[in-house]
Amino acid sequence: MFGIDPNCVKCGKEIKGDEVVLVKMRYPKRKGMTEIKAYLKNGSFICEACFDKKI
Repeated sequence: MFGIDPNCVKCGKEIKGDEVVLVKMRYPKRKGMTEIKAYLKNGSFICEACFDKKI
């Protein structure tokens, strides 16, 4: 995705296609799917296993 492989910020595991992830990011000022897709490359990915451990 976007030329680099996304990794979990907690465990460093590579994120694969169709995997459930959570993304920590700032919500764009302009509302729309195009802006959200562009902001994904600046977000931090957390895999589902790490998120479940936190709770």
